[in-house]
Amino acid sequence: MRLLLNGSFWKVLNMSKTKQLKLFYTETKSPRHGGESVAEVLRAHGVKFLFTLVGGHISPILVACEKVGIRIVDTRHEATAVFAADAVARLSGTVGVAAVTAGPGLTNTVTAVKNAQMAESPLLLLGGAAGTLLQGRGALQDIDQMSLFKPLCKFCASIRTVREIVPTLRKALAIAQSGTPGPVFIEFPIDTLYPYHLVAKEFAVKNPPKGLMGKVVSWYLNNHLMNLFAGAWETRDVSPLPVHIPQATDGQVQRCVELVSRAKNPVILLGSQATLPPTPVEDIRKALEDLGIPCFLGGMSRGLLGKDSPIHIRQNRRDALKEADLVLLAGTVCDFRLSYGRVLSRRSKIIAVNRDKSQLLKNSDMFWRPTVAIQGDAGSFLVRLSKGLKGHRCPEEWPQTLKAGDLTKENANRAKADEKTEQHLNPLKVLHRVDELMAEDSIIVADGGDFVGSAAYIMRPRGPLRRVYVLTLSVVGNDACWSQISREQVPILGSNVACGLSFTDYHIVADGYGGKGYLVGREHGDQLSDIIRKAQKVTKEGKAALLNVLIGKTNFREGSISV
Repeated sequence: MRLLLNGSFWKVLNMSKTKQLKLFYTETKSPRHGGESVAEVLRAHGVKFLFTLVGGHISPILVACEKVGIRIVDTRHEATAVFAADAVARLSGTVGVAAVTAGPGLTNTVTAVKNAQMAESPLLLLGGAAGTLLQGRGALQDIDQMSLFKPLCKFCASIRTVREIVPTLRKALAIAQSGTPGPVFIEFPIDTLYPYHLVAKEFAVKNPPKGLMGKVVSWYLNNHLMNLFAGAWETRDVSPLPVHIPQATDGQVQRCVELVSRAKNPVILLGSQATLPPTPVEDIRKALEDLGIPCFLGGMSRGLLGKDSPIHIRQNRRDALKEADLVLLAGTVCDFRLSYGRVLSRRSKIIAVNRDKSQLLKNSDMFWRPTVAIQGDAGSFLVRLSKGLKGHRCPEEWPQTLKAGDLTKENANRAKADEKTEQHLNPLKVLHRVDELMAEDSIIVADGGDFVGSAAYIMRPRGPLRRVYVLTLSVVGNDACWSQISREQVPILGSNVACGLSFTDYHIVADGYGGKGYLVGREHGDQLSDIIRKAQKVTKEGKAALLNVLIGKTNFREGSISV
């Protein structure tokens, strides 16, 4: 690349692989800035929200996005911004976007970005950075950000000139959604985002060295500045690039059709991948209902079959897998949740479908072996399988048997919910009551240990994409203890050290942040339904509500995994 000075314009001569000369001009009088290019691309990709904690490094992005109609949601911690963007991605099927400032702003996001990576969530993280000439020279909040995010993200890039913004963003957004979805990261040095006239002031040498050295320094800085903005405002395509999604071959689908048609006791285990675009979740639901095969739902697939589906089995999964003659893992991974594959019977035919090859075959070298392993999209595979088996349904007595076992277990859970705890309220009773009063369009947001582990057996998402795990709660099961850890630590090691807590006044915290908090103890047991309804009314009025429910201890989850 050569740089040639020509009057008031700066030409960048770029010899491409095709040996065609490309000329770029620097418009020194333009008031535009790089944040506008970011906003144009995001709007063209259907982005409706941008989550942030503001910082001077990224202000042009936030201002430009607001001007084009993208809603800016400002949080109080950078991790919260990324968790929120992750939630949008999971629930909407689009890329979630967060923007944070340089240095500590980005380091604060690491846990949330790793969470998105493990959840296979398409996420775009935009980060500020020190100026292009100041990186590594001790500038404000200047650290090696790329090294932090390369292990966490599918794609990382550092913008070096304003003209790179549009093509780099388009590429990143396509990569985030292709194959196995995941986070991508782009850092924006501050001088790629602000207008030319402001950046030029920073590049000006107030007291240049005299003689040849002064001329060389001035030439170098001017050269760098002109290249930074060369071709910045040329018209560029901002539309989405194609997204590549792996698919099962016709031969693989046909082989699976034959296996399923011969099965007497088939079972489908669905994971979060089953709900990913491009196949609409309603199409997947219809395919499953046409097949009539009993389904266990996990992750974001919870709620896929509605509240009371006859083929949705919630209890006794281990027993069902022992009896199954065919198991279809549709986006489900043989990790700790399936005891690394040990719960699968060696007598069963196993069909595994996953976009990620490493997840597809995880632990297959030790505890299980797939009959058919397909690196492809689980949702579209299920639709094609259903079409291939048109007219065929799983024998009715098999799902009916499993459903009867479901009812027996759930009745036992309800009976346990009526037991009186030594102090405060029975957590199972609280969860049953919340589930009974929950609105049909509710989204369940869950995080925690014992309380949330119990909720997985009791709370029933009303529809697809209505359960998400992020760091927010509106019903706090307050037992003043890390019970999930204490339950094993005390009997094994004889000490409750670091597990005991205080009964914190979370309801007062909610009030302090402008919401409405309710303290719910044993004395409020008969009023629990009324309190929940009051809280629901508050949320409909546009305020956040929090129930600080003091709960006692039960043996409901004895033996469950905590490490």
